[in-house]
Amino acid sequence: MAKKKTTKRVPLLPLRGLLVFPTMVLHIDVGRERSIAALEQALLEDNLVFLATQKDMSVEQPEQDDLQKIGTLAYVKKMLKLPNGTFRVLVEGLERGQWDHYEDEETYTVVDVTSFPDETEKDAEQDALMRILLEHFEKYSKSSKKVTTETYNTVADIEEPGRLADTVASHLPLKLAGKQEVLETFDVSKRLEMLIARLHNEQEVLDIEKRINQRVKKAMEQTQKEFYLREQMKAIQTELGDKDGKSAEVVDLKKRIEEADMPESTEKVALKELDRYEKLPAAAAESGIIRNYIEWLVTIPWSEATKDRLDIKYAEEVLNRDHDGLESVKERVLEYLAVQQMTNSLRGPILCLVGPPGVGKTSLAKSIAESLDRNFVRASLGGVRDESEIRGHRRTYVGAMPGRIIQGMKKAGTVNPVFLLDEIDKMSNDFRGDPSSAMLEVLDPEQNNSFSDHYIEENYDLSNVLFIATANDLSTIPGPLRDRMEVISIAGYTEQEKQMIAKNHLAPKQLEEHGLSAEQLQFTEDALLTIVRYYTREAGVRGLERQIASICRKVTKQIIGEELEQVTVTPDKVEEYLGKRKFRYGMAESVNQIGVATGLAYTSVGGDTLQIEVSLSPGKGKLQLTGKLGDVMKESAQTALSFVRARAESLGIDPNFHESHDIHIHVPEGAVPKDGPSAGITIATALVSSLSRRPIRREVGMTGEITLRGRVLPIGGVKEKTLSAHRAGLKTIILPSDNERDLEDIPETIREELTFKLVSEADEALEIALEGADK
Repeated sequence: MAKKKTTKRVPLLPLRGLLVFPTMVLHIDVGRERSIAALEQALLEDNLVFLATQKDMSVEQPEQDDLQKIGTLAYVKKMLKLPNGTFRVLVEGLERGQWDHYEDEETYTVVDVTSFPDETEKDAEQDALMRILLEHFEKYSKSSKKVTTETYNTVADIEEPGRLADTVASHLPLKLAGKQEVLETFDVSKRLEMLIARLHNEQEVLDIEKRINQRVKKAMEQTQKEFYLREQMKAIQTELGDKDGKSAEVVDLKKRIEEADMPESTEKVALKELDRYEKLPAAAAESGIIRNYIEWLVTIPWSEATKDRLDIKYAEEVLNRDHDGLESVKERVLEYLAVQQMTNSLRGPILCLVGPPGVGKTSLAKSIAESLDRNFVRASLGGVRDESEIRGHRRTYVGAMPGRIIQGMKKAGTVNPVFLLDEIDKMSNDFRGDPSSAMLEVLDPEQNNSFSDHYIEENYDLSNVLFIATANDLSTIPGPLRDRMEVISIAGYTEQEKQMIAKNHLAPKQLEEHGLSAEQLQFTEDALLTIVRYYTREAGVRGLERQIASICRKVTKQIIGEELEQVTVTPDKVEEYLGKRKFRYGMAESVNQIGVATGLAYTSVGGDTLQIEVSLSPGKGKLQLTGKLGDVMKESAQTALSFVRARAESLGIDPNFHESHDIHIHVPEGAVPKDGPSAGITIATALVSSLSRRPIRREVGMTGEITLRGRVLPIGGVKEKTLSAHRAGLKTIILPSDNERDLEDIPETIREELTFKLVSEADEALEIALEGADK
């Protein structure tokens, strides 16, 4: 056996699925923190590290029982940090070794290693074993494609028997356990004998593989021969006038290409691909890919167009027929169409209808398509996060297909449809690209006349398409994309508008879907208003339609089971069919209360009222905020409190109230997140009311941002907030003076029933809201 060397104390580097022989030089990627620390310690000392292979490579943090006792003492040549945070290390195996005295330091592990160097002198027996090993290795290198001639020549020049054995072992396809067995064989002669046996076995396996491959090749040649004969038979049949099969298909495709009226450059590409398709055998994988590509080219509309009906009066009739309310929106759409009629062209800005769910954005786009006599096509973009969904996939990918734009054009069948891009604000991005960036080319009138789809690869003209986008939240649309669209906001419907929509559209639709006639089931107007007010809470009408459908189902069951002839739904029967009332719309506070102010909020489903409560308790001025408030709303509360403290004397409040009272501000509902600056004036009013013990008028709602000096700044969502105030039964609305321009957007019927108080200072708002404030 080899002579033992002096024991060394070196850092330990565990290896997963890898083994290093002595004299081997290779790169190792290291990512574990303790392993990196061990390497850094080795570099600080003598560059020596002990490499031990894990018994189970799935163990993330191996202990001493998880490691092989025999490993390799190695020299660290170089260590380089990679961009992903791991390190690439160049190591050179020096000698076999066995570790002992496993000891965990703070960041790495050290072991005592006893090395076992191979004897360099060889006897006659080892010389003979080396020759036999080289003969077997030469035969193996010629049979196997894994060992090159240069590798064999390098191995043949090795004169040390131990080094020869290790080098040959590193080039054999041994499993990790087999390599470990070679590493643990300290006796050089036994190691040579072991590798001779392994090479002999490998050679037998290679011979068997060779025989199998020859049989498979012979069978393949027979298959190819039969294919060739079948193709000859088809050619003979074609000459005899038989046009069935692929020949007939090629003729049909060529005819369709000529009739598609493509641009000349695209037609050349299509005919070139058809020529390739004709020459390829039907069984070839590429044949189907080319066939699908040609099919897409001839199916997409290139010149087929409908004639526009640019009649503004007809468009107005269609919009009024299909939509109750939305007067300002319909007016804006008609202005847009009037300009197109005047210019006799539909080129212009891209419309983007923004509003809560269920307010009629999609149906409005359908009405626009009908008024123009254009085909309508819709592409839903919700959840799209791959650029290929818009631009298509490269044809080199398996299962490639065009993007949603080209698919929509195929579905439309004309070059000038109304194309609805639904939920454009729901697109996101990831490592596969940004689909919103791809939409820039689609929606830019300067670029979309030469839109390039990755699958089609030929320029496609989208300039005649009328694109209409819909979104719930404008803030999530990227700026460059939003800049290409003209935004039309749809705030929501008033109670009266919902009542008319239910009467004229939703109820007749649900009656038809449930097989009922107008004589069998009738809704009174009060019943519809009851459903709107107490069973739905939304800006749109989807929930309203579901409630009407629920009543229709129950009435259908009654008519069939109880043999009723007619049912009239009244407000009393609504509760019988739909259960107890779910919401409190139309019920303002019954009495004036201290410390409870009604604010107006804007949500994704329209406007809403917000009760802000202030409670005082003995303490030392601590301010507590509850109700799942966002950072901006918390800052508004701090600002309102600072304003009240600064103006305490003029407001009739004890200036030292903060020394004797804790203040708790709460905004129900506690589980719903709330944020924004527009509750500032409402919080200030509730604070002043609670501290001065003056009640707040129950019929007053308010909104506005407050500053430390008491100025009331403008806010957004005035229309939505006003609709919610009207719905909740409020009579007086306090708004910032700068929001006066927004009053024009509020329906006239709502304006007539509400009193608007425009204020620029908090004192004005307090004078209006607090009972007895003017005294």
